[in-house]
Amino acid sequence: MSSRTLVKALEQGAAEDLALVVPGGARLTYAQLREQVSLAADRLAQHGLGSGDRIAMVFPNGAESIVLFLAAAAVGTAAPLNSAYKEDEFRFYFDDLKARALIVPPGEAEAARNSRPEGTMLIEAHLDHHGQLVLETSAPGDPGASAGRPAGEEDVALVLHTSGTTSRPKLVPLRQRNLAASIDNIAATYQLGPGDVSMCVMPLFHIHGLMASTMATLQTGGTVVVPARFDPLTFWPAAAEHGATWYSAVPTIHQLLLMRNRGDRPLGAEHIRFIRSSSSALSPETMRQLESAFGAPVVEAYGMTEASHQMASNPLPPGERRPGSVGVGTGVRIGIQGDDGGLLEPGERGEVVIQGPNVIDGYADNPAANAEAFHNGWFRTGDQGVLDREGYLTLVGRLKEMINRGGEKIAPREIDEVLLQHPAVGEAVAFGISHQAWGEEVAAAVVLKNPVSEKELLAFARERLADYKVPRRLFIVDRIPRTATGKIQRRAVAAELNPER
Repeated sequence: MSSRTLVKALEQGAAEDLALVVPGGARLTYAQLREQVSLAADRLAQHGLGSGDRIAMVFPNGAESIVLFLAAAAVGTAAPLNSAYKEDEFRFYFDDLKARALIVPPGEAEAARNSRPEGTMLIEAHLDHHGQLVLETSAPGDPGASAGRPAGEEDVALVLHTSGTTSRPKLVPLRQRNLAASIDNIAATYQLGPGDVSMCVMPLFHIHGLMASTMATLQTGGTVVVPARFDPLTFWPAAAEHGATWYSAVPTIHQLLLMRNRGDRPLGAEHIRFIRSSSSALSPETMRQLESAFGAPVVEAYGMTEASHQMASNPLPPGERRPGSVGVGTGVRIGIQGDDGGLLEPGERGEVVIQGPNVIDGYADNPAANAEAFHNGWFRTGDQGVLDREGYLTLVGRLKEMINRGGEKIAPREIDEVLLQHPAVGEAVAFGISHQAWGEEVAAAVVLKNPVSEKELLAFARERLADYKVPRRLFIVDRIPRTATGKIQRRAVAAELNPER
């Protein structure tokens, strides 16, 4: 992009080409999208919002959420939040954000409205039947005002919280230049162009859906198809109707699509040129099943909020896709750091560290977290991994989620992948539970596709794992707890299934 800001991404699409489609709802060309973003930015500015102001938004996926994200980022700082939060959760995030305004759909988002701090402006927004975005508020505005200076590269465009997998959620400020670099990396990795149609099934309050599915597509003049919610029953009919060429999702969504597949390649899959998986570990078995069922190459990627999403990815064909690996760095330098802070040689296990223009400068108002997260110019991801000589990265697990059994460090992901090889197992997650002698012992939760006994599953694991890695407790459950974005928090699973831990 000529200027490293988000709104510049919209300039790539031809005016008459389709930019956004909501199945059964709005359809916006690039000309209409640019117009609606500009009008929304002006309306926000008329109400006194400007550079540095955080603008919270609580919307389901749709045209409104994308237009408002871009408008808020053009005027101030966008802060999308999950509409499923309860009032106490909203209070935590509002207290942390200190947002100047909250934007919600008319008559919706009651929990967010009830939790809005005094003095935070309330704005209602919706697309009317002409496809025009309508913004309404009781606060007085200045009709003559318009958006101030154009957003610059150093301005914070987006703030999101970390998932809080192993600690209290931290506030991540992402600058215009960070996001622009990430969009460029994603578009280049997957050779996106005007003919591509993305199925956006990840929530737009999360970096995965915003950067990969949406902004990388708009940056390259393609079309984003954005259902209000993911539904495995309507996914393939929508993909067929709109000619989807790719989609990106967490493994949970891939598994739901596989579970609904009746054996034949679904109508719509014939246009898919690749399937992307990110934000949580994809097992080699799930990758194999996806490629077999849908007839498209599966590329696993590695991303995190602090890196504006993507850091590494397996390449498209004819490049080598390696099951179990998240691929090679994509515009990002990746290293493996030892306990002494030095970089390790290929093949050695340590903490994954990164450098790149998409990586944040630091967390907001959190010097203690910044002192821990940065070392010698590298950002510490908190993930343990191994780089091989070709630059392919294999993740072992979160450092804080490793199971410590009498001094033996066990990677839960290794146990997950063994259990998933059993044909009766649909999902599996391993975690540590307390043990009087060993400190921690291995446990696992599984969701079954077909009936199988606990004894058979443990025998299957014992044939493939060293004895100390075999689960001593196995929980057979109907569902595994996940975050709103489909991530597994192993500590949360352990607390729910084994509260005495």
